This record gives sequence, C-alpha cells and structure tokens, in this order.
Amino acid sequence: MTGAERPTTDGQPTPLISRTPSVAQSLRTHASRGVPFSVEFNPPRDAAGEARLWRTVREFERMHPAFVSMTYGAGGSTKDRTARITGELATETTLLPVAHLTAVGHSVAELRELIGSYADSGIRNVLVLRGDPPGDPLGEWRKHPEGVEFAEELVRIVRDLGDFHVGVASFPQGHHRSPDLDHDTRHLVAKLRAGAEYSITQMFFDVEHYLRLRDRVLAADPIEGAKPIIPELMPITSLRTVQRAEELSGRSLPKRLMERLRRAAGDGPEENLAAVRAEGIDIATEMTRRLIDEGAPCLHFITLNFAKATSEVLGNLGYGVTAAPISA
Repeated sequence: MTGAERPTTDGQPTPLISRTPSVAQSLRTHASRGVPFSVEFNPPRDAAGEARLWRTVREFERMHPAFVSMTYGAGGSTKDRTARITGELATETTLLPVAHLTAVGHSVAELRELIGSYADSGIRNVLVLRGDPPGDPLGEWRKHPEGVEFAEELVRIVRDLGDFHVGVASFPQGHHRSPDLDHDTRHLVAKLRAGAEYSITQMFFDVEHYLRLRDRVLAADPIEGAKPIIPELMPITSLRTVQRAEELSGRSLPKRLMERLRRAAGDGPEENLAAVRAEGIDIATEMTRRLIDEGAPCLHFITLNFAKATSEVLGNLGYGVTAAPISA
C-alpha cells in the first residue's frame, strides 16, 4: 500500500483525497498576478552541492513560483537523493514540488515503490517521462524487462495509484526518436488523454517552434490541446552553457542567436564572460516577453541550481520578491 491509499472496512485500499494543489490549480492562482513562473532543480552530487541548492531554493521561495520541479538522474542514478530532497521541499518549504519520474531502467514494481515514497512525503504532483538511456541520451532505448515502453503507460500507472496530478514532456521540434512531427503530436495527445493535465516542453530557443507545437496539439485534439503547454527556458551565461543547453535539448541553437553570443564573446583567447552573460540574459528576456504576449500559461526555467540568471530575467520582466507566500 502506498501513502496515497488507506484501508477501508472491506480491507481494500482506496485513494486518499489530497489537499495539495495541482500544478493546474497553482497556475490559475498565480495567474492573478500575471504570467506565473516555475523553476527546475537538479539533485546535487555532494554535501556542498546540496548546501548551494538550498540557498537557491530559499532565494526562489521569496519570489513565490507556481511550482518547482526536481529532475531525476538517468536510469535512477540519483533516485534516493531525489526522493529525499523532493520530500524536503514538500515538508520544509512553502513551495509546491513536482517530482520527476522516468521509466528507463525501472520495473513497474520499482516505479510503484518510488511513487509511494513521494506520496508518503505529501507529494501529489509528478512529471512523468520515458527518459533517455544512461550514458548516451541518443543511444538505443531499451525497455526494462518488467517495465513500460512508453510514458503514456506510466501516466496510467501513476493515476491508478491514487490522488496524483500528472504532467508530461512535450517537444517543440519533435522528439528525436519520432519520425515526424505528426507522429510526435499523436504521442503527446495520447499522454494527455491518458490523464496528464499539462506538459512542459523540452528547452528551445525559437519561440516559433513553441507556437507551432501548441497549434499542432490544438488541431489534433481541441480538448487536450486546451491543457497548459508550459515552455521551458534556460538563460545562457557562457559559451560553455551553450554546449550544456545543446546537450540537454539535443538541438543546436539558432544561427542568429549563436552569432550574437559569439560577437559578445570577442576574438580574444578567452571569451568575454560578462558580455556573453549579458547577451544571454537579453535573449532570454526577449523570448519570455514574446511568450507572455503569445499567452504562454507559465515560464519554466532550468536553473542548474543557481538563482541569479533566472532572477535577472524575471527582474527584467517586472517580477519581484513579495512579502508573503501567495495563498493557493
């Protein structure tokens, strides 16, 4: 029995009713102040990284994001640390945590156990992902012999275990394993029909790709297409960050943006870090302003466990620290 269940008089478990708001509910609440924002954290590798993470958490807590998400290492390499810290976000902060859950490398029994550990910490929001193979994200994907093949199946498992709210991934330029955009759109719609309440996109650097994704889903299924599609962004702070961004997204930055960053870097033996960072903040600010104008339901930032760059972009947009957490 997981923390999402309770015994009844006939001995059969029934779902507990959670008072934890869903991501969709939180978006609606925060939208009263403007377009909401959210942030993504990564499980730290050591004690020093964990201390830095918590400093970043507290900085963002004062800005009251609609939710925060905690990623999950490839093949479950950070499973225990991820579960513990995500639980602490739920119990020791005012933030609404979303736990990542990936199918790769796990049996259904292991996935159920992890979902139960999240439920025991009061976590009811889960971002379901099929996940990439450990070591080589672009390598061959192999289903665990006792696992699931597609994220759609994992959505159903999570929803069947109790009072959970589920999000999924979406891909503005299509998943690299999809043969075409139509195929990719069908998979996203299937995940939404299985019970996902929203999606968070893969990181992108061309707003047009996001807008076309939104149009494709709406055309394929007007009901599912009405669910929030949350754009994921990462402010570029150095050319090294560009490389990291391309690794995370599996896509190259648009040529026009790379030209801007290279001009800022200069022709010297060392890149002009301050200039590249300033240009990256400007690019992220331009993108977010366009997304706001186009009606994006939320702005989701990859932080790499640092607060400064994202906070600067939000400051440029007029977001600031408020005196007390918003009431959901």
